[in-house]
Amino acid sequence: MTEYNKDLVLYRLNRTNETIQDAIILANAKRWNACVNRLYYACFYAVSALLVIQGLSSSRHSGVRSLFNINYVRTGKVPKELARIYNDLFERRQEGDYIDFVSFQDHQALPWITKAEHLVMFITNLINEQMQL
Repeated sequence: MTEYNKDLVLYRLNRTNETIQDAIILANAKRWNACVNRLYYACFYAVSALLVIQGLSSSRHSGVRSLFNINYVRTGKVPKELARIYNDLFERRQEGDYIDFVSFQDHQALPWITKAEHLVMFITNLINEQMQL
């Protein structure tokens, strides 16, 4: 792996952690749609960092999702039930950002925080193993 790719992975992991914290701040402010958006992006940054290790990337969110599912979920490297949160948040973010009158509530968003944190932790550990950080 090139130095640039190592730096890119670390940058994306940093973005992941910052974005999870943003989601928590938004949840505390009861800004549920924005919270869901940030949770999705935290997972997206983590997944994007993971893909860099294999030299994979996509300019589209759906492409990142597809590469993740093909290379990590279907191969069993990431458990399906854990990966489901990323796929679910992808759909929820689409709804919250692009469909009128979608308004998430606390009982929906709060469980997604914990689930997103678990996925991010799993991916971070996987990256650390693969990069031997």
